[in-house]
Amino acid sequence: MLITHATILTMNAQREIIEDGAIAIKDNRIIGVDKTSALVERYPLEEQLDATDKLIIPGLIDTHVHLAQAMIRGCADDMELLHWLCDRVWVLQGNYTEDDGYVSARLCIGEMLKSGTTTFLESMLAHRYGFDGIARAVQESGIRACLAGIVMDIGTYATQENSMHPGMIESRETSLLGVLDMHSKWEGAANDRIHVWFGPRTPGGVTSELYREMSELARQKNMGITMHLAEVEADKAFMQEKFGLSPVLYADSVGLLGPRSVMVHMVWLNDTDIAKLVETGTHVSHNPSSNSKLASGVCKVPQLLAQGVNVALGCDGGPSNNDYDMIREMKLAAIIHKAVSLNPVLIPAETVLEMATINGARALGLEHEIGSLETGKKADLVLIDFERLHTTPSINPVSTLVYAATGGEVDTVLVDGQIVVQQGELVTMKEDEIIAQANKHAQQVYRRAGIHIKPKWPIR
Repeated sequence: MLITHATILTMNAQREIIEDGAIAIKDNRIIGVDKTSALVERYPLEEQLDATDKLIIPGLIDTHVHLAQAMIRGCADDMELLHWLCDRVWVLQGNYTEDDGYVSARLCIGEMLKSGTTTFLESMLAHRYGFDGIARAVQESGIRACLAGIVMDIGTYATQENSMHPGMIESRETSLLGVLDMHSKWEGAANDRIHVWFGPRTPGGVTSELYREMSELARQKNMGITMHLAEVEADKAFMQEKFGLSPVLYADSVGLLGPRSVMVHMVWLNDTDIAKLVETGTHVSHNPSSNSKLASGVCKVPQLLAQGVNVALGCDGGPSNNDYDMIREMKLAAIIHKAVSLNPVLIPAETVLEMATINGARALGLEHEIGSLETGKKADLVLIDFERLHTTPSINPVSTLVYAATGGEVDTVLVDGQIVVQQGELVTMKEDEIIAQANKHAQQVYRRAGIHIKPKWPIR
């Protein structure tokens, strides 16, 4: 395939932008990125996909996703975190069946693909969601995924005793051994599009002994670890009271930090914590929409980046964000730090696009395969149509993408060299079927959970 006449944001080491550019693809790899004239001369007989007036970017990488939460989007809006979790989110998720997990995964994956996300890191798959079905949904859709299975052995949230819905509680045997089983079954499946990670619950939901056991297994098997950490101020207070350590230093003490670890949220950090992240090579997933909506606070992204921490971007889940659109997430990631610092030059559009592409690839250990458009890398890329009122004129394509665009402008998406979205429509899945199934299963979950949600304003 030869994609021609596009503006290309390569995200290569020089961050080159190629006008009237082309990309040549063979099988699942990029074999050329250059001016259209050069590649047409090199491959004169190749079938061309004309991308005139379109922008091509590397596939976006969402480093914090809850697949199961797509189907309970909007279930706990404008609620404080403890009630958000204990009264709504966990109750609903604790009533899921494996069929519900599969349906919600398809809903989430369809939304991500249509808005330009080609790779994601799922943070915490419970056993009840059906790992096999979710991996099958990834396989069928064509998306690239790191699927982290939950690890836990305590059914509490920090200091809140008996706070977790019984349907969400798992033992060491079910969780840890279940993830190992899934790793042996699914690691490298779907032409290496599926990888299996550990997704332990936050401190308070896992004993120190289990964290250490899991961390040692992760090192032995070169598995990734992802975990919510230092998300809210209560997490910091709980860890200080129980262990006399900050969340980051506790995580380090049980082996959770390192170059194969992605720690999520990371709002409540001090200088010592940041230094420890630098020392261990730990990656951070920044989730500005979720942190803002749940009033968790603002991650110290400018300080993290200045010290050399690799910061990537994540959308989180349906109840904490309400969408899985990484292009929308980029805008908030760019502007929120300007607002709280009173400094308009902090975190420019270019930095945010790095967070959503090459930094995300680095966090997942895939920077040699994805994250930029370069010869030899896998063909994960997105064509975006800027011929819209709200993206016209486009003086600087990076600025237009981050500050003006949404996922709705995505035209075509390729993952592993295969077209999965074409002219804004899903190719590998039927959208009307996904929507119908999601509505049906969501109603069943709410009914089983005994939760009825209606607007705050009167209905006539």
